Amino acid sequence: MVHVTYIEHGGDSRTVDIAEGISVMDGALRHHIPGIEGDCGGACACGTCHVYVEPEWFARLETANELETRMLKMVVDPKENSRLACQIVLKPELDGLTVHIPESQY
Repeated sequence: MVHVTYIEHGGDSRTVDIAEGISVMDGALRHHIPGIEGDCGGACACGTCHVYVEPEWFARLETANELETRMLKMVVDPKENSRLACQIVLKPELDGLTVHIPESQY
């Protein structure tokens, strides 16, 4: 299991255990984390799972592919540490990952 902490815009946080191989988006949906909708089911086609990754974790992620990069240009308030949670697949090296959910997703 991989521990992931989701921090809501207001500051409330919740840490959950998610199985390896599951995306950060799927983990949020399974644990009813508010602000992550995943309308496209993880197809990288909607941006409703936009998160800000804590800087110390951002460099540990695989580089965003071209499709994700294009989708991130369409989200509200993208930042340098923006990612789509559907594209972050959990592995042991990401144990302790922390992501922030943008205000625009509430």
